[in-house]
Amino acid sequence: MERSSQFKPTTVSYGELLNISANNTDSNYTSKTGERDANLFFQASLAIILSLLTFATTLSNAFVIATIYQSRKLHTPANLLIASLAVTDLLVSILVMPISALYTVSQTWTLGQVMCDIWLSSDITCCTASILHLCIIALDRYWAITDAVEYSKKRTPARAAGMIATAWVIAISISLPPFFWRQVKAEEVTSCYVNTDHIFYTIYSTFGAFYIPTLLLIALYGRIYVEARKRILKQSPKKTGKRLTSAHLITNSPGSVASTTSLNYGTNETSSCDTISSANVNQVKVTVSDALLEKKRISAARERKATKTLGIILGAYIICWLPFFIYTLLVPICTTCTPHPELFDIFTWLGYLNSLINPIIYTMSNEDFKQAFHKLIRFKCFGS
Repeated sequence: MERSSQFKPTTVSYGELLNISANNTDSNYTSKTGERDANLFFQASLAIILSLLTFATTLSNAFVIATIYQSRKLHTPANLLIASLAVTDLLVSILVMPISALYTVSQTWTLGQVMCDIWLSSDITCCTASILHLCIIALDRYWAITDAVEYSKKRTPARAAGMIATAWVIAISISLPPFFWRQVKAEEVTSCYVNTDHIFYTIYSTFGAFYIPTLLLIALYGRIYVEARKRILKQSPKKTGKRLTSAHLITNSPGSVASTTSLNYGTNETSSCDTISSANVNQVKVTVSDALLEKKRISAARERKATKTLGIILGAYIICWLPFFIYTLLVPICTTCTPHPELFDIFTWLGYLNSLINPIIYTMSNEDFKQAFHKLIRFKCFGS
């Protein structure tokens, strides 16, 4: 009896049932509205952030190009390579990043198959060309340091143009293969991505666009670092031995005795004095080699700064692109791995961020660029 009484039915009116149903409907509607508002807020915030990144990338690279164009002092083969890198990164910010921002925010492709093909091709080509430009800049600096005399004769605008053309040819050769196996879909296209079913292309593209260039960059910058360290050690004054300070004074008056005084100061503060007779000579000569010491100090400081800059360039490049290319290579190979679109978007934009960092590093570490940049800013602000 006690057990059965627990299951005794309770009488509920039809009106109460309607109230319960209405309350559930209201709570579901409220929760859905809250989710929709939160989603809209997230999309709006994301759109603003990605738009600012795109605008900053466009502006910084445009200023680099304008600075090099305006300043004749910067019209050198080495700076031609930097200008070409800025043009490449500018193309990334114009052709790739705006469409990528739209796709990332909406999570749906609405621009059709043709636009998808153009965007993917531009993305692969421009990003690969940007990475390869870092390689040719490193190669140029390596030759300039290790073979300075001979390379100064070969370091011409024509040679720089040839290196730039090579980078673009390689980049295009990596972006073209997907067009040969693309299948036109009859239904509406809602997503746009490179087909990863062709594992050989994935390996070819990732190694050609990132892994091989990265190994080359590490090798080149390693050699540049070693050479820079050697120069710093050679140019630093030794703790033992003579200081690089000397003076030679020859004083003569007509009909008087001429004296030549030579002073050499070392760590033991020694000096010597010689007197020579002469009749009709009038000459005063002073030579001080402290300027040589100062030059060597400045040169050593520049070498140290250049070495630090190389480390920043290489570190920023690896941090920006390594996650993307690891993910891109693992997804088609690892059959048990679950792809995460959100993670892919984060890694993609981290790679795009390198196009914003490049002009900042290459220009802010160069005093000539800084001066020309400030002149350009003053010119734009106050007029000609």
